[in-house]
Amino acid sequence: MPSPSFDFEKQFWKKNILVVGIDEAGRGALAGPVVVAGVIFPLNFKPNFQVFDSKEISPKKREEIYQHIISNSVYCSIKMKFPDYIDKTNILRATIDAMNEILLELIELQPFALIDGNRYDGKFPAKTIIDGDAKCFSIAAASIVAKVHRDLWMCDIAHKLYPQYGFDRHKGYGTKQHIENILKYNPSPLHRISFLKKIINKQYEIFK
Repeated sequence: MPSPSFDFEKQFWKKNILVVGIDEAGRGALAGPVVVAGVIFPLNFKPNFQVFDSKEISPKKREEIYQHIISNSVYCSIKMKFPDYIDKTNILRATIDAMNEILLELIELQPFALIDGNRYDGKFPAKTIIDGDAKCFSIAAASIVAKVHRDLWMCDIAHKLYPQYGFDRHKGYGTKQHIENILKYNPSPLHRISFLKKIINKQYEIFK
């Protein structure tokens, strides 16, 4: 499995500009927050560990790399947007708003943002990179931080609040069992109603 490099970061490091990698987790889930992480490594950082696209490695490996990222980064921030906010705006707006909150925190450091994907309409200097979590070290690191944080939140908080949905197994994504549990127990306050409307039969009582 090829690992992401610092090729993108080096373009800015040559000018003594810090780079913050930004990525999200949970954008496509039916329940729980979307989690956005931002990670900055030191200028000309030479890691003694590898990062990978968080979707391509096991939970155990993600948690191991997560610890390396936390120990070696000069900045790591996490922002969460919850279902009420997602339903009020939309998932793209919620994600970008969380990104902007991270970048606002960093205004004194003036980093350049490398963002996974192809959409960003904020006011901060940034470049979007399609499949950035597979290409760019800082984005891949942010991907892992966001994924680990969200999975832990879904297991430790969401599952304890609403164990009947099995959040510790599917983390809020649209598995067959999850959808069956929504129909059986009705949506919880952690479910994104705007997402459920697209997949559940229109005769379901909550949408009447």
